[in-house]
Amino acid sequence: MLKTKYKLLNTINSPADLKKIPLEKLVDVCNELRGYIIDIISHNPGHLGASLGTVELTVALHYVFDFPNDKLIWDVGHQSYGHKILTGRKDRFHTIRTHRGLSGFPKMSESEFDSFGTGHSSTSISAILGFATAAQLDKNTKRQHIAVIGDGSMTAGMAFEALNNAGSADTNMLVILNDNGIAIDKSVGALDRYLTTISTSKKYNALKEKIWKLLSRNNVRGTVTRDIIQQIENGIKGSLLSQSNFFESLNLRYFGPTSGHNVERLVRLLTDLKRINGPKLLHIHTQKGKGLPYAEADQTTFHAPGKFNPETGEIISTSCADDPPRYQDVFGHTLLSLAKRNDKIVGITPAMGSGCSLDIMMEKMPERTFDVGIAEQHAVTFAAGMAADGYIPFCNIYSSFLQRAYDQIIHDVAIQNLPVVFCIDRGGLVGEDGATHHGIYDIAFLRPIPNLIISSPMNEFELRNLMYTAQLKPNSPFVIRYPRGKGTLKSWRNKMEEIPIGKGHIIKKGTKIAILSYGPIGNNVIKAMEILDYLQIKPSHYDMRFVKPLDQELLHEIHKQYPAIITIEDGVKIGGFGAAVQEFFSDNRYQNHICKLGINDTIIEQGVIDLLYKECGLDVDSLVETIKKLWNEHS
Repeated sequence: MLKTKYKLLNTINSPADLKKIPLEKLVDVCNELRGYIIDIISHNPGHLGASLGTVELTVALHYVFDFPNDKLIWDVGHQSYGHKILTGRKDRFHTIRTHRGLSGFPKMSESEFDSFGTGHSSTSISAILGFATAAQLDKNTKRQHIAVIGDGSMTAGMAFEALNNAGSADTNMLVILNDNGIAIDKSVGALDRYLTTISTSKKYNALKEKIWKLLSRNNVRGTVTRDIIQQIENGIKGSLLSQSNFFESLNLRYFGPTSGHNVERLVRLLTDLKRINGPKLLHIHTQKGKGLPYAEADQTTFHAPGKFNPETGEIISTSCADDPPRYQDVFGHTLLSLAKRNDKIVGITPAMGSGCSLDIMMEKMPERTFDVGIAEQHAVTFAAGMAADGYIPFCNIYSSFLQRAYDQIIHDVAIQNLPVVFCIDRGGLVGEDGATHHGIYDIAFLRPIPNLIISSPMNEFELRNLMYTAQLKPNSPFVIRYPRGKGTLKSWRNKMEEIPIGKGHIIKKGTKIAILSYGPIGNNVIKAMEILDYLQIKPSHYDMRFVKPLDQELLHEIHKQYPAIITIEDGVKIGGFGAAVQEFFSDNRYQNHICKLGINDTIIEQGVIDLLYKECGLDVDSLVETIKKLWNEHS
């Protein structure tokens, strides 16, 4: 059905095929490309809205430039689905974000057209500057270098660092600012207001239109004429828009704003820019979810909507009313409850209000919740500043994004021993987002940092109790780690109680083997032990809850009672929870047999969680086999 539906798209298997299509037919190509993305993603969930917004830009880029000889980097990768389809991956596009299928993000090993892997935001300008500088050293003056940044990514400090460097490097590069006013939630901050000012100035845009018509006339040739036009344009911007010289103050020649949905104009515009040397920035204005009315109207939901009906926009839910809640929702409701009792509690997120469910508190207490934009480093130090002045900030950051703020955790929080509560969402394997988003390193990279209390709940009750405990202990940083997805308890609103710091507890008493689990992966142990009961294999199971401080008293008792110990964690084994237990036994010269289960020293790609757990030996069946084997060895 899809093949007969897309007549033009069926003829395009590479950018070379696209270039054979007449310019006036590119609108039809865009319509088919947008329809193809909607058809596939409605059945195979992915990041929809951003890629719909960049269809015309994608077509224009591949029509004008010579990729992969020229270099193109898509920031974040949410915007790159059209790019994948036009670069020889159309027939595999239905496998996107599936196990051993196409990655949901640009990936160097997947295609020569993916110049650089981009799963996190705000890296494209730095990377393309690296390519441009390498070309300069190689005296390669013909190669073009383009970075497309947007979907909220320009709010991150790294983007500004790169722009500052690019302005002084004098390399041949083009930054395309895809200004759609939204990341997952609406963009925030002064930069968003600045871009809106430029985009909506009628006087400026009318004069800009005249300038571009003049610039693109056939009689306009040579750098002298173009320089004169640029000077006139700068004067216009200076007189009409007091803020409009920001990018040019960094020595980037600024062009725009212009519509990102006029493909013919974009082709002509990019062709002109191709002739202008030096660092340049083109500001385009696009609509996230373009072409799908439901996605245009509800851009947050349709950022990554899951399965949906493309005709009605109805989200096809696989959840039941009596399903356990998502951990993030337990966090959101619990934080609001705690904040009602304690007026010193505030919530902070780097552009993930709905993603981490801080929006629950935002709706009720907007004055005490802060979305700082895609700026994890700033989020942590901002939280530290509030903590230093007597507040108790709950700073919610995805595990894989917290990696970007490592220095701030050490320097601004831990060394000063400030009571920031880090709620680390998406801890562990996350599924279809794959290698760039798995939150599997945080246990290992946080554990060496002094002053941190590091915990992980096994279920929703423990998450609420740990959050309650954290705000009672405002004398040190407190880390609470939990996974993506649903919990295990249908009734989860327990009366919150304080948990003793650094204390684990026993789930089930047995013999021979002690299984020490850290966090929600312990629920797989509970299921495995139900199966083992039928085989008359009865180990003990302990929920350790804290990796720092470890429950040393409990570990001394375990040493005495069990010849064999299994540790299990949803994180890397090197430096993780199992390594902490192993270090304790080594320091005490204990000789117990320790078997560590977790993520091996390898990159884990995308796939559904259960499949990835099986691949890593953390699923229920694998645990049964591992425990059974060790039990037999010690019988």
